[in-house]
Amino acid sequence: MAKIQSTRARGVSTTWLRILAIATWASTFGLIVLGSAVRVTNSGMGCKGWPLCTGSQGSIASFHPLMEESHRLLASIVTGLIVALALSVRHNERATHLRAPTRAAVVIIIVQILLGALTVFANNAPFTVALHLLTATLFLGVVTVVAVAAFVRPEATWSLRRGSTRLGWSAVVALYVIVISGSVVVNAGAQSACPAWPVCGNSSAQFGVVVIQMTHRSLVLVGSVVVVLFLLRLRRGTGAAPGVGRFATLALFVLALQVAVGAMSAVWSSHTEIADVHLAVASLLWSSVVAAFALSAQSPLPAREATPPAHDAARPRR
Repeated sequence: MAKIQSTRARGVSTTWLRILAIATWASTFGLIVLGSAVRVTNSGMGCKGWPLCTGSQGSIASFHPLMEESHRLLASIVTGLIVALALSVRHNERATHLRAPTRAAVVIIIVQILLGALTVFANNAPFTVALHLLTATLFLGVVTVVAVAAFVRPEATWSLRRGSTRLGWSAVVALYVIVISGSVVVNAGAQSACPAWPVCGNSSAQFGVVVIQMTHRSLVLVGSVVVVLFLLRLRRGTGAAPGVGRFATLALFVLALQVAVGAMSAVWSSHTEIADVHLAVASLLWSSVVAAFALSAQSPLPAREATPPAHDAARPRR
């Protein structure tokens, strides 16, 4: 009876851990999208104080302070969720494979909080804003790994180092480099440097910003090829862990959507809301590829060694 009760308690704990992992991922994704909206609407300095929204920015009910304060509130929720998730992992004996990524997530969120404060004190300096976004993207990737690994069977072996290929690592790194280059484009004001797509066309912008824009597009082209090759290999792979093909298919669909949104963002650069959608889809693409990458690191259940029946073992050898 005690064994049955212990098994049930452990099952409830695992279920709670998975709920926390999904909630943390969803709120982190929402935080990045809201942060992009704050940047697109120029609401980053809606609150000149930190951590509270104080200063001469006006009423909290006005648009810019409300956007910034909402962003900070959601950041506080994400922080609370990741701490709760780390504690749940620590007290779950069937989640030892989650301890390393959750600890990494806690460290990254601390760095992110400090960068958020630095961004406010530096009056939204482009360098701090870019670093803030890149750290948030890294945090989303780690949280995605935790959410996927939370559903890995405890009996299976799971390791990012053992289970992944060079092509998988290349795809993840290439996609992160694309995010970095996109952030450079935004901070350099190069979104509208090229009025045409995929080539630049006749641009009246300065040569430097045109180079930044075309460098970003070149990285997107090369990185997309690597990502597509990786995802196609996962879809065609045999003996892969359950769910890998579905995430690979989802990532391919989101990649196609991202290319379309990127083209619209270039041609209709005056519509700033498209830039927000562009980052949102990029975050979803990043999360989908990381999820497929993490699932590909799961090995099938080890086959049990066949043991001869007792009567056969007792039978003398000839």
